[in-house]
Amino acid sequence: MYKEYTMDQLSLPMDLQEDIPQNHLVRIVNDAVDHLNMNLFTKAYPGGGRDSYHPKMLTKIIIYTYTQRIYSSRQIAKAVRENIMFMWLAARQCPDFRTINRFRSERMKDVLESIFTAVLQYLVEAKYVKLEHYFVDGTKIEANANRYTFVWGKAVVKHKMRLQEKVQSLFATIEEAEKQEDHALSGMDLSELGKTSDMTSEKLEQAVQQLEQRLE
Repeated sequence: MYKEYTMDQLSLPMDLQEDIPQNHLVRIVNDAVDHLNMNLFTKAYPGGGRDSYHPKMLTKIIIYTYTQRIYSSRQIAKAVRENIMFMWLAARQCPDFRTINRFRSERMKDVLESIFTAVLQYLVEAKYVKLEHYFVDGTKIEANANRYTFVWGKAVVKHKMRLQEKVQSLFATIEEAEKQEDHALSGMDLSELGKTSDMTSEKLEQAVQQLEQRLE
């Protein structure tokens, strides 16, 4: 009646690449960033201090999240922890939201705009994505608790220079949303990580029992 379902048989670490289709968008982003000249990044890293996450890894994550219309640094860090595509791009490394935001808003801001413009242009031409999903006139931010929604108007970007301008506008919008989110959360990470929760295994079992009673 049912296909076999036994979670105890899962073995980790698994090869994440096996679960990613050969023609998946994430592979295009990965290959595109891999082919970038490292000189684009070295100027932003003067050296000294602790070892940094590889700039190409962070670039891949950010570019791919933007193609998925994920903009919050906290949501990006969450995706890297939980989503197979992002885990694969990050090689299972887990940069936190502060690292991600510093990288995109300080170290590599101008470079990321150019890279995202070029990648997005290619993806549109190759029909991986539709441009109207990203850019329509009248960008604004609507705040709802800790969440920010990007709302667009009607006209679609058609020319390369116009696309560059729209990417710059998008990046400015993302930066402003990030500041608002950081203020709303007082610089803390997302609460679902459980770091501030007093949930124990006993409390969890009680909660499950209560839920079962309600469902019955």
